[in-house]
Parts: sequence; C-alpha cells; structure tokens
Amino acid sequence: QVQLEESGGGLAQPGDSLRLSCEASGFTLDSYAIGWFRQGPGKEREGVGCIKIDGSTYYADSVKGRFTISRDNAKKTVYLQMNSLKPEDTAVYSCATACRWDALGRYDYWGQGTQVTVFS
Repeated sequence: QVQLEESGGGLAQPGDSLRLSCEASGFTLDSYAIGWFRQGPGKEREGVGCIKIDGSTYYADSVKGRFTISRDNAKKTVYLQMNSLKPEDTAVYSCATACRWDALGRYDYWGQGTQVTVFS
C-alpha cells in the first residue's frame, strides 16, 4: 500500500518537546521533497516547513528556531523535531510529498495527520 503515515503526536506542556515521524510505505521517499503542515482548531492549514531532496530545509517564521526537519532515507522517514512548544502550536500535523499543499498533484501522497495538543 502506498501511503505516508504520521506518528508521535500527543499532549505536551509549554516548553516541552515532541518529535513527529512521517513514514513512507510503498514508494521511495528520497525522490520527494517532504513538507510538514498543520491545521489548528478554527484555523486554515499552514505550512510548517519543508525538506528538499538535497536535504536543505526552510521553515515558517512562527516555528523558525524551534522546529527542525530531518530525513532518514534508509528508514523512509522524515522527522519534525518540535522544541519549546507553545499553546499556539496545537494542531493536527500532516506530511506530504510537496512543500506547498496547493502544489499536491495526482501523483503525490499525504498522510492523515497526528494531533499535537499543547496545554498549560
């Protein structure tokens, strides 16, 4: 089965860290850039960051300096390390084979998401 699956979400307190994983099945991950996205309650989906095929990364201003994306092509997994979490980071986090959600096409993949809740 061809899919992306996120894991690692959960409950956290402000200042905590979580690491999300995005694991590919049925296709070669190293042929794709992988974007992380999130959608908070009552908010539009936004891009969190992206890791390109060459390993270069970029991030949204809201997470720059706190979040880090890395990839392990041998494990077919991309990671989102989230440090210094804030309540406004509460969202469903998804990964996809594009750096922009509106760039996803019929040959792209995306996961169902994993919930991250940051509460005091």
